Amino acid sequence: MRYTNALIYRSGTGFRRGSFEVRDGRFSQVRFGDDMPDGGETTDLGGRYVIPGLVDIHIHGCAGADCLDEDAGGLSDMAAYLASRGVTSFLPTLASASKDVLERVCETAGSPDHTSGAARSRILGLRMEGPYLSPDRKGSQNLDNLCKPNIEQFRRLNELAGGQIRIVDIAPELDGADAFIREVSQISRVAVGHTTADHETAAAAFEAGASHVTHLYNAMPGVHHREPGVIGAASELEYVTAEIICDGIHVHPGAVRMAFKLFPGRICLISDSLRCCGMPDGEYEFGGQTVRKDSGAAYLADGTLAGSAVDLWQCLCNAVSFGIDIGDAVDAATITPAMVAGAGDRIGMISDGYYADFVVCGRDLSCPEVYISRLR
Repeated sequence: MRYTNALIYRSGTGFRRGSFEVRDGRFSQVRFGDDMPDGGETTDLGGRYVIPGLVDIHIHGCAGADCLDEDAGGLSDMAAYLASRGVTSFLPTLASASKDVLERVCETAGSPDHTSGAARSRILGLRMEGPYLSPDRKGSQNLDNLCKPNIEQFRRLNELAGGQIRIVDIAPELDGADAFIREVSQISRVAVGHTTADHETAAAAFEAGASHVTHLYNAMPGVHHREPGVIGAASELEYVTAEIICDGIHVHPGAVRMAFKLFPGRICLISDSLRCCGMPDGEYEFGGQTVRKDSGAAYLADGTLAGSAVDLWQCLCNAVSFGIDIGDAVDAATITPAMVAGAGDRIGMISDGYYADFVVCGRDLSCPEVYISRLR
């Protein structure tokens, strides 16, 4: 299939009029300007935007399902909902849970892909947000399931998951964190989050091998001119990326703009969504706790802000509405998270040889039409 008359986005050059083909599930003959090949079945895209499929590297649930449900059908439901919303690849994210639950979930998610088919988003692997987190910055994580870093436990879970744990989160001030980071960073990307760490402790964690920051600003000390903390330590290092929840609730628009300036080209937009995403207001479960969705936000019973209730496409739209350059926002939802997940060589760009995951939409990001390669 050939697609013509499109405004194709490419990182670094922005939107340019061009055409492309899809052959065997991959982009081919991506051309810019008026040099359009002749022949074959052609679709005229009417001058609309074409952007890469979105990549969500931090998502707990949506469409009534959660990654901890131990249910392959739930993962399939999540993948179908995400595909309808422009998210073509994702990392199911495990919240803190008991040892037995984590083992069963890793075994379920690590079995043959439950999301096959062009109507479903692709699972890139798994993410472990817990349980190696600070009790003092637990956010909506279940306190009963938090524990110190355990290298043997991680190795066991990764084995059950078929070696597919792509990111693991840790509070670097915990006992044993330094040794954990040094060893596990050779296997998976280590993210600093849910932490009380000061600048020096965070800097040491990045020196040891950590290279990502979990939901910037949330569940960590803020920036102070005498104690810049995790955010200050991470912003100084060009190899450290950071993610941010852009639902308009977790982070003020001004702080979103500041994050993009502190981490130029290194921000990942994430949803951090719960099972209530895509569902009506009401009560839902998260990590053994009750969460209430109300007016687009999710809260624990004590009023603690939980994960989000919106998907990554909405986060992308929000970022642009907050004043983020559309190219920077698209990169933060596509190629940058793809690289963080270890998949930047095959997804996240509209370029020859990449998987043909793309979204066609209006120039105001309206009415997205989603195309997903069958390649897994």
